[in-house]
Amino acid sequence: MFRASPRSWLVLTVLVVGVLVLTYSATAPEPRAAGDGRSAAEPSRDLPLPSGGTAQLSKCGLDEWPRPEPRGRAERSKHPQMALTSWGYRDPGPGGPGGPRFTLRASVRTGDRPLVLEAPVAEGRVTVDFYGPHGEGVRASARGLTATVVDGGYPGEPVDVPASGRFRVDPGEELRLEVELPAGAVCPGHSLPDVGKCVPEGTNDAADCPMVTLTLSDPAIRAYRAGTADGRTAGSFSDRLVAVFLEPEISPV
Repeated sequence: MFRASPRSWLVLTVLVVGVLVLTYSATAPEPRAAGDGRSAAEPSRDLPLPSGGTAQLSKCGLDEWPRPEPRGRAERSKHPQMALTSWGYRDPGPGGPGGPRFTLRASVRTGDRPLVLEAPVAEGRVTVDFYGPHGEGVRASARGLTATVVDGGYPGEPVDVPASGRFRVDPGEELRLEVELPAGAVCPGHSLPDVGKCVPEGTNDAADCPMVTLTLSDPAIRAYRAGTADGRTAGSFSDRLVAVFLEPEISPV
């Protein structure tokens, strides 16, 4: 009978261990390099919305300033101007018309001369952003939406487009608009019903409540602001109306 010496056993043991180490090295996954740009909590990506437009989910959690950078001269001029009048969630229930909706309502006013906007108003050029309080950052964001002209009811009923295909806003009057916040534009961790809630609920302090930014752009707005301006400078005027609900008193713009 063959009997291995202690030296032979030692050599065999070293060989077996070496084979196991080589096998593990070949099959084990490579460690993730530091700074390779990937992490367990990757930011969400922007996604197209079924109803049109884009959910800007890449902005979720960003604690940016609620008023966007000005796009041109006179963006913060008195006329024309847009103001947010209300916003909120409404669920008509199983027997009610339509489904749950989160609606923003705004009004557009002009100065001493009419403002004429093509219908649909700002088609594909409306942006909505919701910012949570206390530095929470963006709760919902969508761009590429379209406003609906409505009457003074609640909820508003869409107004028929005039035969001219344009809506005219005369001095002293207002154009009432509604914009739907799509559910797909709400950031992870929130839902359509709670995107507008204050923290804590029932607070009387505006600082505990979300800030809302609504913007729309239309070439007619730039033309109105340019007025009698020289044709060479008309392009420097902004085509955008911006409304911020509960905007801080101090603005960097």
